[in-house]
Amino acid sequence: MAVVLMTAIVTACSEQKKTASIPESAQRIVSLAPNLTELVFAIGAGERLVGVSAWSDYPREVLELPVVGDAFTVDQEQLMLLEPDLLLVWESGTPAHTVDELRAVGYNVATIRTRGLDDIATAMLALGELTGHRDGAAKAALDFRLQIQSLRDRYQQEPAIRVFYQVSSRPLYTVNGEHFVSELISICGGNNIFGDLNALAPTVDVEAVVDRDPEVMLASTDAGDDAFIEWERWPAIGAIRYGNQFLLPADEIGRATGRLINAGQAMCIALQQARINRDQASVE
Repeated sequence: MAVVLMTAIVTACSEQKKTASIPESAQRIVSLAPNLTELVFAIGAGERLVGVSAWSDYPREVLELPVVGDAFTVDQEQLMLLEPDLLLVWESGTPAHTVDELRAVGYNVATIRTRGLDDIATAMLALGELTGHRDGAAKAALDFRLQIQSLRDRYQQEPAIRVFYQVSSRPLYTVNGEHFVSELISICGGNNIFGDLNALAPTVDVEAVVDRDPEVMLASTDAGDDAFIEWERWPAIGAIRYGNQFLLPADEIGRATGRLINAGQAMCIALQQARINRDQASVE
């Protein structure tokens, strides 16, 4: 097994950007998170991938690559056979003990942060440095930032509307103000009703949702057509009164990649319709 003894730590965030130097650009990469797999392809370095994690399914070329496990369990034998010179792990999704174990074996590990929207562009640039695809990374990062700014310019001044984003119903999870989904809500002119909570993906109770009275309820298509059916028991909630329950494309809204642009566009359109529904209800 080819083992690279030096560890590269990459923290991709808007406040702090560090890339540990490595002898040369990585040639054989294994990604342990689907969003990182997408980002490698987004910068034009997909040919460097020799293995991916479970649930990696975009772009379609990924389906031809061997799967080495997921964020929690890594097939060490498979990994050894692939002889990677760089492992990519997701800061928010790969447990610290998994990272420690991989480094202890001697693998070169890069930790990528993609919590906020600007982190995504920064992660692209960091991956460009690691793979030698700097030009492709710079183009992809700039394009992402410009499209985000375009959405912001178009929608951020729209009338405010209170939004509840439902990650799951049982248990009832949402996102706080630091999550990229909450950033998209803000860009579209909405206010995340749980933006003030400390945890990135906190659990909340039904009473708290009712008390904060969202005017819009959002979830991903993974939740199914009955995602909001239980909320019908509280007809006084604004989102129920106005008929403002919308599903967003699951892969796009659920992964911190360039495809968040598509999710953001869908979200902004949904919030625009929600404002129309609210206005119509107020005059009836």
